[in-house]
Amino acid sequence: MQTRVILLETVEKLGKPGDQVTVAGGYARNFLIPQGQAVEATPGNLRALGQIKARAAKRQDRVLREAREKGERLTSLALTLPRAAGEQDRLFGSVTALDIAEALAKEGVQVDRRRIILAEPIKALGEFRVPVRLHAGVAAEVRVTVVRA
Repeated sequence: MQTRVILLETVEKLGKPGDQVTVAGGYARNFLIPQGQAVEATPGNLRALGQIKARAAKRQDRVLREAREKGERLTSLALTLPRAAGEQDRLFGSVTALDIAEALAKEGVQVDRRRIILAEPIKALGEFRVPVRLHAGVAAEVRVTVVRA
């Protein structure tokens, strides 16, 4: 069953705030609406579309501002992760996006591990610049130094 919804924020591969789109009923009911990304396209909501667009734009501005502030904070951070290493500075194990997200949380910055872009886990000692995608238009780099424990 298909459901028409009005998007409140940009949804990848679906649309931008204020767009009316038709999606699967379960996707709208179980994800878009509870996450606050859309409202059902009822006659009342269609009449209030101007207000919905204004509210969505204000929310997007706030989210973007918060992402930029978090990006500035991340850029200024330098994480040091102690790890056991063998000969030739190779790690026993690796440093993953989850490890970096946990280290950032200890520094007081909450970042979802899926936002941390690692082509592959870090498997050597040294200093690395790890990109973090905070928002569609905001990315930051965190300096991660892996040292011998």
